[in-house]
Amino acid sequence: MAFPLQTFAAMPDDLSPAELIRYSRHLLIPEVGVTGQLRLKNASVLLIGTGALGSPAALYLAAAGIGRLGLVDADVVDASNLQRQVLHGESWIGKPKLESAAARLREANPNVRVELHPVRFTPENATTIAESYDILLDGSDNFPTRFLTNDTAFFLRKPLIYGAIHRFEGQTGVFAPHLGGPCYRCLLPQMPAAGSVPSCQEAGVLGVLPGIIGSLQAMETLKLILNVGTVPLGKLTCYNSLQSAFRTLKLDRDPQCRLCGNRPEIYDVKNAETLAADRCDLTPETMESISTRELRAILNDNFEGLLIDVREPDEYAVAKIEGSRLIPLKSLPDQLGSLPKDQEILVHCKAGGRSARAVQLLLDHGFARVKNVSGGIDAWLTDS
Repeated sequence: MAFPLQTFAAMPDDLSPAELIRYSRHLLIPEVGVTGQLRLKNASVLLIGTGALGSPAALYLAAAGIGRLGLVDADVVDASNLQRQVLHGESWIGKPKLESAAARLREANPNVRVELHPVRFTPENATTIAESYDILLDGSDNFPTRFLTNDTAFFLRKPLIYGAIHRFEGQTGVFAPHLGGPCYRCLLPQMPAAGSVPSCQEAGVLGVLPGIIGSLQAMETLKLILNVGTVPLGKLTCYNSLQSAFRTLKLDRDPQCRLCGNRPEIYDVKNAETLAADRCDLTPETMESISTRELRAILNDNFEGLLIDVREPDEYAVAKIEGSRLIPLKSLPDQLGSLPKDQEILVHCKAGGRSARAVQLLLDHGFARVKNVSGGIDAWLTDS
């Protein structure tokens, strides 16, 4: 099955002498050659996120000679990113990730046209941003954006190169119902329950792992463009680094899928999953929050309430706020009966996401004097 690339009048139809040298190892491969390299040169890929997965994927796609690389990211480089986000370096801390990414990619291959979209990928802008690209590559780290990327690719009839990582494990696949495969919603029909799946920010990830998964995403992208090998439609490649093992799971298109099934219920990129809060530090406007500096002042003023830490025991062992009570989020529903409703309760976690969910749970069960500690212990340690 030949993958149809979009045609852009401004794209050249030959390789320069410098490009012939740069891509010489590609040109030696019979399945690539000049024709394949021109396909790469005339192709366009949109990467949603330039973080852990987007970094290696973008680097290898640029080095391979993809003609247009679109990058979507609104974040700035943080010191905690550098352990795994290899696009960025020390000198870029505090600066926009897109500026860092563009500088590195242009150094890697000045022939590539790098297009920057310094915004969050939202239901309001997703279609407009994605419509001019051939392939979407998902480098996001949260479920709402994954659902949004999937739905956008589905409605625009574009392949989605999926990837996800967690601690020592990762997975990747190609979702393209218009090519006969399933979509992401066939794998995950509904949004996971709040707190059931921790993010990398909450659970951690071994720094090398996204390099492996992001490189696999880049490989599947190149295969699609070059029309070589087998597109893994209906397959999910899973990697376990601790066991040094890959395995492939069969994933059929779900006839009951709300998006690509026989009786679809979703007709727009704006839906319950894509409109959910996609940042772990966002809290409802009705939820009271305090900063870690305010928390420090409260604790120094003979605080008589309860400070709850909803992280996991191994996180608590690494760093904790003196006087806090550890109640992991997943255990909180069973501990509600032991908590005082007549005292003020302050809740914190690593960065503010799990604590927000805990505060909402407490509010739903009649606890009126509850506040979320914005930024969690990460902000607490930074402010100390």
